[in-house]
Amino acid sequence: MIKLRDMLYLMRAKNRARTEKKVKISLPKINWQYLGSVALIGASIAAAVFLVGFFFNRPVRHIQVTGNFNRVSVYEVEQVVSKEITGGFLTANLSHLQRAISKLSWVDHVRVQRHWPVGLTIQVTEQTAVARWGDAGLLNSRGDLFVKDERHVPPELPHLEGPDGTEHQVSSLMAELQARLTDAGLRITALRLDARGAWEFDVDNGTTVRLGRRQVNDRIERFIKVGAPIVASRLSEILYLDMRYSNGFSVGWRTQGAPQVRPKTLNESLINQKRDQDV
Repeated sequence: MIKLRDMLYLMRAKNRARTEKKVKISLPKINWQYLGSVALIGASIAAAVFLVGFFFNRPVRHIQVTGNFNRVSVYEVEQVVSKEITGGFLTANLSHLQRAISKLSWVDHVRVQRHWPVGLTIQVTEQTAVARWGDAGLLNSRGDLFVKDERHVPPELPHLEGPDGTEHQVSSLMAELQARLTDAGLRITALRLDARGAWEFDVDNGTTVRLGRRQVNDRIERFIKVGAPIVASRLSEILYLDMRYSNGFSVGWRTQGAPQVRPKTLNESLINQKRDQDV
């Protein structure tokens, strides 16, 4: 028979055997030399960036403003730059500067560039006014209303009017009409679009041409082919041409009782048509 002491001994021996059977885990070998090289390269790059920033990202000292200036002053541009510039030569936000300068009146386009080692060059393009809008506004060649309250409006510019938001529509028709009337020796001085959508324009002799709301393109064609030669030949006599008829137009004379003289090529029926109901 196995004694109790021997049983305890056997149990302790088995426990020791289980304890000794441990799983051995092998850790990956670390290439300390490679890691040291990478760290050294990173530190070198960081140091180079710091040195470049320290030596070259100095405050901007010189500003050169170029452009053909009639309405914009160099002083205004410099004041905006001194107020809005942030950072040094390398970190200055050029896009922010461009947007800030573009908000000046009469500024159309701005280009800002760095000029080594501590300067900026700013090229400014002024707006070109091609027409007046309303009482004191000005439009550029794209039909943009770039000034709403100009104190000195050039009187020689054509005068355009229309509801708010119709600047591009009115200026587009103005450009189209003027291009087609140049050959007839007529220059448009005013073009109006009223709240009902009716059009009319003035030419340089003071004659008003009423187009109305309907079939505007057809009426323009009729005026260019038939009405414009009449106006060009009798500049001082015609007060208005009313094109708001299905197939013709009527003439308003400056002098009451003036003879209704019409060119031989113009049919009598053209002027005696019933006016369209668009007034």
